Amino acid sequence: MGTTKRRSPLTDWTVLVPVVALVALVFSWGRDLPGFAVVLVALCLAGAVLAAVHHAEVVAHRVGEPFGSLILAVAVTVIEVALIVTLMADGGDKTASLARDTVFAAVMITCNGIVGVSLLVGALRNRVAVFNPEGSGAALATVATLATLSLVLPTFTTSKPGPEFSTAQLTFAAVASLALYGLFIAVQTVRHRDYFLPVDTGRGADQPDDRQGDRQGDQQGDQQGDQQGRGDHAVPPTARAALLSLGMLLVALVAVVGDAKAVSPTIETAVAKAGLPQAVVGVIIALLVLLPETLAAVRAARRDRVQTSLNLAYGSAIASIGLTIPAIALASIWLSGPLLLGLGAVHMVLLALTVVVSALTLAPGRATLLQGGVHIVVLAAYLFLAVSP
Repeated sequence: MGTTKRRSPLTDWTVLVPVVALVALVFSWGRDLPGFAVVLVALCLAGAVLAAVHHAEVVAHRVGEPFGSLILAVAVTVIEVALIVTLMADGGDKTASLARDTVFAAVMITCNGIVGVSLLVGALRNRVAVFNPEGSGAALATVATLATLSLVLPTFTTSKPGPEFSTAQLTFAAVASLALYGLFIAVQTVRHRDYFLPVDTGRGADQPDDRQGDRQGDQQGDQQGDQQGRGDHAVPPTARAALLSLGMLLVALVAVVGDAKAVSPTIETAVAKAGLPQAVVGVIIALLVLLPETLAAVRAARRDRVQTSLNLAYGSAIASIGLTIPAIALASIWLSGPLLLGLGAVHMVLLALTVVVSALTLAPGRATLLQGGVHIVVLAAYLFLAVSP
């Protein structure tokens, strides 16, 4: 009589929308879609993105930082790789630079877009956004090294004409990328996990003491670190709810990338009719795939967990290069046509500017609106030059 009827989690919109988006993927796969169908698939795509953000946050709350950010970054990147390989297999020579364009776009969007917006949101909330310079700086160094090895060096090597690696060079780049990615994951999740936990701003913004935080982390152990990483005092979801969200996260991400592929012919046609460079297709793919992480990073920044936002941004950039290059190297065994990886002069300048600005932003362990605005301007310059090279 006085009981409240509980709603089944299977009827929640965050469960229904990914399933509907997956059904839309099944019916649209390999078909030439009319205009209204493209609109419907695009709506399903947007709903799947929002559902993916919700489920990623549930999983992150259960496992704590930095594992929550890692799960979303790796899941998105694995499916991004599948999308790139699929499009390259279908596109022939015109997609020879698609992997380079998409990976570089992911680096610029994460290191400037996600970082910039997160710093803006964090600074608007507390005047100063506070984070761990040790962990974020190590992540930036990894991004810079991976990007240089995989995207800059092919422009200057001489074994093959053009911005290409020889087979031996591509193999070395793939092995080095995997090794560096694995080392970063070990440091982030085991060896120096405390460097990637959100900063406890309750100590006051005027006296940040990272060494004191490290000592407290060593004394109190990983359990308290997990509680700090979650950033709130809410009861974590049950193991069953977390497993359901993990499964639905994978479903939502498959639907996101699959629906993005379904509408990609329309995007390519629109890009060609508008007279835009082919590289714009890679930018659009990266924007679509990284949308869940962008929304999750902004939500984390709004909750005063800027370090979580930076974990998402740099973790996504590292995973994008560290997993994509080895996958493309393996796929090149059966993919026909050249594989152009080397960046042009303009993009190398933008990459160098991104690394320098990011280093200056991360070094103090705190940032204001200005640093966030600088990163947004760098991203805007990249997007503008992508459209008008």
